[in-house]
Amino acid sequence: MFRVVAFLAAILSVAAFAPVARVAKSNALKMSFESEIGAQAPLGFWDPLGLLKDADAARFERLRTVETKHGRISMLAILGHLVTTAGVRLPGEIAYGVPFSSVKNGLAALETIPQAGIAQIIAFIGLIELGYAARKDDIEAAQLKASGWDQDTINKKLSIELNNGRAAQMGILALMVHEKLNNDPYIINSLLGAPVPFN
Repeated sequence: MFRVVAFLAAILSVAAFAPVARVAKSNALKMSFESEIGAQAPLGFWDPLGLLKDADAARFERLRTVETKHGRISMLAILGHLVTTAGVRLPGEIAYGVPFSSVKNGLAALETIPQAGIAQIIAFIGLIELGYAARKDDIEAAQLKASGWDQDTINKKLSIELNNGRAAQMGILALMVHEKLNNDPYIINSLLGAPVPFN
């Protein structure tokens, strides 16, 4: 099961390196994406699977939205992994008789949380997703207007977000793989002589 999940995660994370553009709107014309946000040094435009071959702006915009979303989720996953490994827990119970303090770190948490609890978490995330999808354009426009940034600064911030998201996708994948290999997700710390106790 783990190998299937790891393989799928590796394949899906390739979308993190697809070129980026949020400004483009749907257009039936075939386009070139080499100058879009996210196509930057050292790789430039990188599409090894040809996901954007003969793609139009709508396809590109869809892949960019997915890449940004996965990047944001991965950044939160990394943060959650670090915080829970440091021992920080919410007070109370995640389910009746299951205190947050008894939940393991990383993927092992899925063994601790009852299946009904996992279903509730997935349903809650789905509701957040539906709500955000309905208001995405309004939320992003309001945030950009409130920032007071010019277009160059906005483009720079979007590039930073994309690159941080790409790094986080690779980072959380590495944490999950090393957790399953030998229960040592922070292997770099171990190699540097400062191992992190985990589960």
